[in-house]
Amino acid sequence: MQGMQVQPALAAFAVSLASLWILLSPPVRRLLLDRPNPRSLHERPVPRSGGIAIFAGVAAGAAFVPHGLAATLAAAGALAAVSLVDDVLPLPTLVRLAAHLGAAAAVLLLNTGVTDPVALVLLLLAIAWSTNLYNFMDGSDGLAGGMALIGFGAYALAAHQSGHAALAGLSAGIAVASAAFLLVNFPPARIFMGDVGSVPLGFLAGALGVVGWREGAWPLWFPMLVFAPFACDATLTLLKRLLRRERVWQAHREHYYQRLVRMGFGHRGTALIEYAAMAGCAATGLLVRAASPELQLGAVGAATIVLIAIALWIDARWARWRRSGRDSKGAPA
Repeated sequence: MQGMQVQPALAAFAVSLASLWILLSPPVRRLLLDRPNPRSLHERPVPRSGGIAIFAGVAAGAAFVPHGLAATLAAAGALAAVSLVDDVLPLPTLVRLAAHLGAAAAVLLLNTGVTDPVALVLLLLAIAWSTNLYNFMDGSDGLAGGMALIGFGAYALAAHQSGHAALAGLSAGIAVASAAFLLVNFPPARIFMGDVGSVPLGFLAGALGVVGWREGAWPLWFPMLVFAPFACDATLTLLKRLLRRERVWQAHREHYYQRLVRMGFGHRGTALIEYAAMAGCAATGLLVRAASPELQLGAVGAATIVLIAIALWIDARWARWRRSGRDSKGAPA
């Protein structure tokens, strides 16, 4: 990795660690405690809003990156501020959605140059969905942090290989800031990232994915494949809840990763399973990114089949577990 990418990574790691030390100090820790509720997977109070440390690291790393992605960083910063408020005093859904759509629109108009109305709307919805699905998937120790390390690490490597130094440096900074956070978030977690971490990360996954496509760093399918384990879990869960006519905007414990935890795999086992799926998708994308269109299509199709097969296996195991009448905590399922 060239110096352009090393400096953002080092700065991001150091600032994230320092920020985490402050957040975990007793006076601050008490202010951030997240107490369990019936929808939670954790059983003891754990501080949240650790995403402050991630974004502080990303901002520090960005100081060493050329400013061609200033609009993306500014939009992510605005979302981090809104999400921090939401962590402390929950905001109305429409306010959050307006912020997500506004940030996505800013990136598309200022950092990508997309002008076709149909493409603009589709990409706007895709970035907003990425912003939200990352938040949906931040519910188990080590999960979102590890997936950020793998996903943005894949972005950094692909951008570096294609000669896009600014994109590589920013992606590396995000990956390394997430790695620092993972040191205190891997099971058993000492702190959660909260919306201030998950929302900007989801936004950056979608926004940088589109930016990289527009700059020629990768094809459009690449970011979708890299983050496919997240997208598949959140999307399939949403569709099933819609078919059951459930209130999809309400908190629940029906995601596939939540089922794995409840069935006895625990936070650590679930994280390792998800890491393996994410690493497999990322490696597949990196290997075929510059291959023939036929090979690219085959790789994406094969990865999709594998993810669907995993989902069906979890569904079958979950059905048997439900019939047993108990979850992993010994309570009725």
